[in-house]
Amino acid sequence: MSPELISILVLVVVFVIATTRSVNMGALAFAAAFAVGELVADLDADGIFAGFPGDLFVVLVGVTYLFAIARANGTTDWLVHASIRLVRGRVALIPWVMFALTGALTAIGAVSPAAVAIVAPIALSFAARYGISPLLMGAMVVHGAQGGGFSPISIYGTIVNGIVEREHLPGNAVFLFLSSLIVNLVIAGVMFVLFGGLKLWAQGAVPLDEARGATGTPDRRDAPADGTGTGTGTGTGTGTAPTSGTARSGTAVAARPETPDTTRLTPARVATLTALVALVVAVLVFDLDAGLTSITLAVILSAAWPQDSRTAVGQIAWTTVLLICGVLTYVGVLDQMGTIKWAGEGVGGIGVPLLAAVLLCYIGAIVSAFASSVGIMGALIPLAVPFLAQGEIGAVGMVAALAVSATVVDVSPFSTNGALVLAGAPDVDRERFFRQLMIYGGIVVAVVPAVVWLVMVVPGFG
Repeated sequence: MSPELISILVLVVVFVIATTRSVNMGALAFAAAFAVGELVADLDADGIFAGFPGDLFVVLVGVTYLFAIARANGTTDWLVHASIRLVRGRVALIPWVMFALTGALTAIGAVSPAAVAIVAPIALSFAARYGISPLLMGAMVVHGAQGGGFSPISIYGTIVNGIVEREHLPGNAVFLFLSSLIVNLVIAGVMFVLFGGLKLWAQGAVPLDEARGATGTPDRRDAPADGTGTGTGTGTGTGTAPTSGTARSGTAVAARPETPDTTRLTPARVATLTALVALVVAVLVFDLDAGLTSITLAVILSAAWPQDSRTAVGQIAWTTVLLICGVLTYVGVLDQMGTIKWAGEGVGGIGVPLLAAVLLCYIGAIVSAFASSVGIMGALIPLAVPFLAQGEIGAVGMVAALAVSATVVDVSPFSTNGALVLAGAPDVDRERFFRQLMIYGGIVVAVVPAVVWLVMVVPGFG
């Protein structure tokens, strides 16, 4: 048995054990990385740790730390109420506002994870307060980021168009952008319909004076009866999120009677809002690292208001950090072993161009669910060059299909965007939410590559 095949089988075993024995998948993945790296790939400890996602570790810790402080001092509650006033009480519009906001950020040049890191914690705080499925809200944020992600001036767009030009392939920047935008917009619409959006819309507007309640917790009678707006097992946000979320909010208010009015700006909230604006400017304008910037801002707020941030470190999503970093470390071992390249080259050598095209789309989707979307696109597009040169497959459609397949799956909890959504959701059963994200990500991986292949590749665009 080849080392590459062994490494894939070990990954399957990790998934099975984590699912059936409720063991943290990240811890299992670290053990698998050690075993496969040492015994199969002949890597030393430095080689194994080379795959550790240090940048993602800092982003997850920094962003959840900063927003834990924001939740503690009531800043996220203030933002939720401000959002309600912005849309005149129509809660159903907020998911679309978040979709448009992240899409605009990535379209003008923000890196997708940076946009999600900024928007997701606020969007998910809103979802927790008004009984919206966190799966719906998280999906709207991620798909919004990917919808704008291939504009001609975006990071993804310039990278893919640059690869196309370097490989001397026919290109169409507008087709690429619109393909990603339409696919993500359609998926967002389907999610909105399936996971409670229509019920939210039918409820009309929440009275603005209700959002200003003295307790800081809005009346839940305007939320869906089950808190999710869906009858499916995978469609629920947390199963008991509305009940537990309300209870936790009530407990928090009882413990902090000195800050009951979440519509009033206090010095701590003004400083936190300033920090959030500074995060946006630092990331989008000065291209600073989102994780390091978040930690720095969180430390400044902690030093100024220690009473609000005393529990913030404990609220960092450590379980999520372990899970994501462990799995990505193992994927790094696979990359060093050449497993990913081995699979791609095996598919690229198939003599049937259309079959090779759909398999490459699936490889891009599956691997990107665990690794860098940009890296996968950079590897797969050149692999597609030999059979694109034969003229039987349209290059413009194939490149767009590969790009969409490799990015739309970023709702996976193992991707950076999915991990940020998982880490940023307050008042949820994280294990349950993780399973929901994993199931949803699996559905996207199974369905979208085939659909985009059928729509973009088979007709022979380009």
